[in-house]
Amino acid sequence: MENILFAIFDIFNFGLLVFLWWFTVKHYKTLPQTIPVHFDFDGKADNFGSKKYFFLMPVLGTAFFILFAYVVRDPESANFPVKIIPENKWIQFLIMNIFIRWIYTLLMMIFLNTQDYMFRYSFDENVKPKIKMTTAILSVLVSVMAVFIITAQFK
Repeated sequence: MENILFAIFDIFNFGLLVFLWWFTVKHYKTLPQTIPVHFDFDGKADNFGSKKYFFLMPVLGTAFFILFAYVVRDPESANFPVKIIPENKWIQFLIMNIFIRWIYTLLMMIFLNTQDYMFRYSFDENVKPKIKMTTAILSVLVSVMAVFIITAQFK
């Protein structure tokens, strides 16, 4: 059963990565030469750069996809918050496999939101991000706390 869940996660995450690349390539030519590359917590651009920075999110997304694919294929290479023993090995590897895929999904949502916001902000400084960065960061932090709690339950 978990193999089906993992396959769905992997296909969905790969689809998010492909969509990010498609969005980037599609909108690259319409960007001005200088685009916002960093935002403060209020959503205002506080650093600008060349439009080549528009490729940063897809490159990071691809790098994370490759890194996470390696980690889930070789679970022994991961760092676990509990000692792995024969009795808990299966459940700990299952938790790690689900968590890694979930974190990648959250990261891709953050990257897609940031890419969209950079694009829209390049043309209108009054636009708002579709998802506030504090919400995105909190979703990652809550996920990390949840996995530590779940992992501790299956020592």
